[in-house]
Amino acid sequence: MNQVGNLLLLPGDGIGPEVMGEVRKVVGWLGDRQGLKFECEEDLAGGCALDAHGVPMTEDTVKLAKDADAVVFGAVGVAKHDANPFHLKPEQGLLRLRKELDLFANLRPAMVFPALAEASTLKTELVEGLDILILRELTGGVYFGEPRGIETLADGTERGVDTQVYTTPEIERLASVGFELARKRRNHVTSVEKANVMHTGVLWRRTVTALHKKGYEDVELAHMYADNCAMQLIRRPKQFDVIVTDNLFGDLLSDAAAMLTGSLGMLPSASLGAPDAIGKRKALYEPVHGSAPDIAGEGKANPLAMLLSFAMMLRYSFDLGAEADRLEKAIATVLDKGIRTADIMQDGKTLVSTEAMGKAVVAELDRSLS
Repeated sequence: MNQVGNLLLLPGDGIGPEVMGEVRKVVGWLGDRQGLKFECEEDLAGGCALDAHGVPMTEDTVKLAKDADAVVFGAVGVAKHDANPFHLKPEQGLLRLRKELDLFANLRPAMVFPALAEASTLKTELVEGLDILILRELTGGVYFGEPRGIETLADGTERGVDTQVYTTPEIERLASVGFELARKRRNHVTSVEKANVMHTGVLWRRTVTALHKKGYEDVELAHMYADNCAMQLIRRPKQFDVIVTDNLFGDLLSDAAAMLTGSLGMLPSASLGAPDAIGKRKALYEPVHGSAPDIAGEGKANPLAMLLSFAMMLRYSFDLGAEADRLEKAIATVLDKGIRTADIMQDGKTLVSTEAMGKAVVAELDRSLS
């Protein structure tokens, strides 16, 4: 059996453990049927880490993540911790991990499977065949800029401050990834900011333009304001190939793009760091959906975004493109057969549980070998 790499599994809260369970099935299948063995270690993150250790992520967990070849993450967030101080909110565990591993490039594909074209809230002709990639800067911007906080003013009222900060190198390294990815797709990048009202937007546009002239003139480049991009995603989404944008706008636009696909439960993501001396990148893979505490433990969660994230891991962290293609095709086939979880259920289709959906995907993986 071929030892491929070491994975850290962080199921997290809510539906995280349920969808992670379906990843374990695929890990097992790869070992049993393909001879590709992954060593898996599991730990706590988010609300469950707060319950066990009093912090959303421990130093030991961060070390495990740094030592792993890839981190597979479920979801964080639980209502009992909503009133926690900011530094003790479950989401801070994930933010810390992104920062500690310097995972600056967040890849969020929005693809519409043929079987789900009618599940989108947009007209079928607008989304059929949709395949766009939103590249979000992940370790800078308004989520990390200083100063930040809430202060009490002399008159007793309060003032909240969040600071949007970007440097030329932060923008350049993200845009470089965007241009490189576009070369392997349809060779078009749309750089998104608010250069009309924000100084960081002016710097963003200037930096991306200069980088394009320096080494990527073969890639078509367009610039767009973030508010217009949000409108264009709804108006004519297939005009986009790769969208490169900052942390805040990427957060908003990728969630909007999720609904083009029919469900947030269908959107995977990869967060990548810079390549080291041998070309390896720190990486974290997670579904875009949250912890969905309202359905946790009920077997209603859609595991496909988690499995598609795992497919991205196979492709980007281990260069197992054929295996990633096989998994994505198995998912497409399951959907073609009308198998659905509640979030993507349609008239005349078969409603199944989280576990049953995972079993159906593994069954298709088996068929792909026959």
